[in-house]
Amino acid sequence: MDQPSLTWRVVRNTLLVNLLVWGLLCAVGAASVYSDVLREGGNRSYGRVMLNWDMNHVLMMTLSFGQYLVFRRWPELTASARAIARCYAVVVFIFLPVQLLYMAMLDAVRADGVLDLAHAWRLFLSPHGFNVFLEFAWATGTYTAVTAICIWRRSQARDKAWQQALTDNLYLNLELERQRMLALRAQLEPHFIFNALNAISALVRTSDGDLALNGINRLSDLLRYALTASGRDWVSVGEELAFVGDYLALQRLRYRARLQVQMDIGDVHGGECPPLLLQPLIENALRHDLDCHEGDSDIRIHMRCEGAQLHIRISNPVTADASPNPGLGMGLANTRARLQLAYGGEASLDSALRDGRYEVVIRMPLYSKE
Repeated sequence: MDQPSLTWRVVRNTLLVNLLVWGLLCAVGAASVYSDVLREGGNRSYGRVMLNWDMNHVLMMTLSFGQYLVFRRWPELTASARAIARCYAVVVFIFLPVQLLYMAMLDAVRADGVLDLAHAWRLFLSPHGFNVFLEFAWATGTYTAVTAICIWRRSQARDKAWQQALTDNLYLNLELERQRMLALRAQLEPHFIFNALNAISALVRTSDGDLALNGINRLSDLLRYALTASGRDWVSVGEELAFVGDYLALQRLRYRARLQVQMDIGDVHGGECPPLLLQPLIENALRHDLDCHEGDSDIRIHMRCEGAQLHIRISNPVTADASPNPGLGMGLANTRARLQLAYGGEASLDSALRDGRYEVVIRMPLYSKE
């Protein structure tokens, strides 16, 4: 894995932030000392006190600046408690002695007016215990603060990357689902058109021109709805039922009085459903009923709202001595796939033979139109 690079912009911004933070800390500390000077009747100016604070903390500022850049460049240094402890040991055993020597040099300059290295060395070898503790506390606090900031920043970057990965994965899944839905629609529409044209061709073969013309007009209305609805993700249940009614009217021109459909529809018209959901199931019922014998049909369509769910039941009789009509096997498979895409695990499609009837039951959430 590539190491993060340090650009000039990162270095500049880090330096500016360090100058600002340490400037504020020194200003507050100098203000506290200056108030003590005023109470004691001293004549030192605030500027001189502030300069002393700035000089005392030059190496601390350098520590925080360098530490942040090092941790930014090599984030593995904050990846474990052991790595953090090793870096802290470097601060205690290398930086802290340098800081104490630097403070001894400042004290020597303030005492003698010039840098007396011998005096500075004596001050370094016999430091005041409180001064050692104070510098140790400053070094530890600086190291802890910068380490915490780097760990927080790394955690934020990791969370952001994780969220971005989740978002990208979600978009990819949505696009895949959309492509699957488009593929199902592309498969459904030609299939529907093919079967509707079969109905028209059957009328033409009867040499009944008026019925054939009527069928063509109804087919035109059906295709207009199919093309319009196929471009939408949702239609109202009322629109879908109107489409089903037009489809049955077209089929009635073909089957005449043999086509018998019982519809028991509750107050569900205002809900929403995927477009062209019911037509393949009704087409299946016609194919496995009327197309398999010479008698009348007995297709039943039942729709009810039960709680927050819409229950749809479509059934047709199964005649024992009727010749089977295998069809293409697309109706149930397509409908089940579209329900899965639209509702996930919240919808189901079950089919079974019950009491001499083949029954398809759909259970799905009833979403109301806003």
